[in-house]
Amino acid sequence: MSFLIVSPGKDPKPWVEALQNQHPGLNIYVYPEEHDKEEVEFVLSWKHPRGLFKNYPNLKVIASMGAGVDHITSDEELPENIKVTKVVDDMLSADMGNFILSLILQHQRNLLDYSRQQAKKQWQPKTYRRNKDVRVGILGLGTLGKKAAEILVNNNFDVHGFSRNSKEIDGVESFSGEDQFEEFLRQSDILVNLLPLTPKTEKILNKELFEKLPEGAYVINVARGEHLVELDLIEMLDQDHLSGAAIDVFWQEPLPEDHPFWEHPQVFITPHIASVTHPEAVVPQIVENYEHMMEDEPLKNLVKRDIGY
Repeated sequence: MSFLIVSPGKDPKPWVEALQNQHPGLNIYVYPEEHDKEEVEFVLSWKHPRGLFKNYPNLKVIASMGAGVDHITSDEELPENIKVTKVVDDMLSADMGNFILSLILQHQRNLLDYSRQQAKKQWQPKTYRRNKDVRVGILGLGTLGKKAAEILVNNNFDVHGFSRNSKEIDGVESFSGEDQFEEFLRQSDILVNLLPLTPKTEKILNKELFEKLPEGAYVINVARGEHLVELDLIEMLDQDHLSGAAIDVFWQEPLPEDHPFWEHPQVFITPHIASVTHPEAVVPQIVENYEHMMEDEPLKNLVKRDIGY
């Protein structure tokens, strides 16, 4: 039996070392090195070539290297019998929540404006609102969204969230269902997107949605680039309906040099670094699932493939 790592463009060495430390003797292959496809029952993957896994007749489980699984579930040729798991890591969630808090404070306290002023040797103090007066709407209250909400509540922000099903989080007003979506948006001075990427959520951050936000709202996208209709965002910024946006994920990564986001004064760009998986922190749960598979026991952090997360 073999364990296969498929991660084009990502250095597999830290993962191999962490796996070997956690499970000495594990027979590990790294795609595309030579290996027997019939021996592979468990795969650790990140952005595999489309259609690859249909060639593995005995594959049972694909484990994502991160919290996101859309790079796996979006493969239309993925056999239906294969189970998919995701990473759930407290530190990963905390990293995301702290990053979101940093972006909100940066916007709220006008830090980017002051950076531009410094470059021009200008001295122009600006007013700001205190945390309790800023309404933050979190779109998606899964593991990452819940932790982000808790961090913001602990910093005295007025937090509410939207999810497919109503959630109970201390200090957070929960909205769910289509009939509550517009009310959720109307209360969002800052909108944070943490939705999973599914066919239903692709391009959800569009002009129609932006128009329902309060004038001057700020948008943060730290989920997936495919959630955002980029030209709609630029239009809403140029019309001053939105005051700005912080974007960490994009349709094409790295972001092309000629992309209009680079030079737009109201767009803050980061290179998909909001929350980065550390192999040594998450490999134990991956190995545990490998052992569960071997013993035909229930898997942890199993993805519901019919809904995509």
